[in-house]
Amino acid sequence: MAQQNKPQVLGVIGGSGVYDIAGLTNTRWQKVSSPFGEPSDELLFGELNGQQLVFLPRHGRGHRIPPSEINFRANIDALKRVGVTDIISVSAVGSLREHLRPGMFVIVDQFIDRTFARNKSFFGTGMVAHVSMARPVCGRLGDHIEAAAKAAGIETIRGGTYLVMEGLQFSSLAESELYRSWNCDVIGMTNMPEAKLAREAELCYATVAMVTDYDCWHPQHDDVTVDTIVKVLLANADKARALVKAVAPFAFNDQAADQCSCRTALQYALITAPEARDPEVMKMLDAVAGRLLNA
Repeated sequence: MAQQNKPQVLGVIGGSGVYDIAGLTNTRWQKVSSPFGEPSDELLFGELNGQQLVFLPRHGRGHRIPPSEINFRANIDALKRVGVTDIISVSAVGSLREHLRPGMFVIVDQFIDRTFARNKSFFGTGMVAHVSMARPVCGRLGDHIEAAAKAAGIETIRGGTYLVMEGLQFSSLAESELYRSWNCDVIGMTNMPEAKLAREAELCYATVAMVTDYDCWHPQHDDVTVDTIVKVLLANADKARALVKAVAPFAFNDQAADQCSCRTALQYALITAPEARDPEVMKMLDAVAGRLLNA
């Protein structure tokens, strides 16, 4: 069963500009160790109207880590370790649909994972678990983001499928058209296995996808270039900060958060018999699965 009366702590994963929020006080950068290696950066702790937020630059400050080399396990473990309960992932994406224009935000509700060079689970030999990813994001948290976006006047679409590619290169035209034929809506390189690991860690997780370009399929737009993306990213940064600031009160005042099903995702997922569990693996899982393993 879910832990009762646990303080709400909102975590935000995104670019360096997301955490430069007016009104954020008592800020400090803190190194957090993880048994899964080094997180992308130190965590930034701060308070917004008396409520705690924790920020993690996904690529490290200065964007020094490429998507395929992000230690997603350490990032999620570190956030869980410091008490984060809800994660908003802010990510730049390309659009695969005419109506999803650069500058718009999409509250994603599904993923297709096409990555292949990343550690995708906290579990493995010595402690096996299988969690459901049928609905990979937290609908409750998505509701809060949608309400906050409307309150902040940010043009946002609720619902969409995010195709996560490995990168580092952008798509070929044939790939872009293939993903469109799969009814994907946006494409990016960062939200898998992030969403899978958040589910394994029993964290509520939602993605805000910020559209920067039309990928390469659109006949009336140039092929994707970094300078074009950066221009839109800078324009989106103010909206991303406004959204985080607006969504915080919704998340903090949610009296039903403790009952969210995301927070019991491992309840029936651990399959390895207790006598066959590796003690060293169990130690590594003290934050991720401690609710069950330490019971």
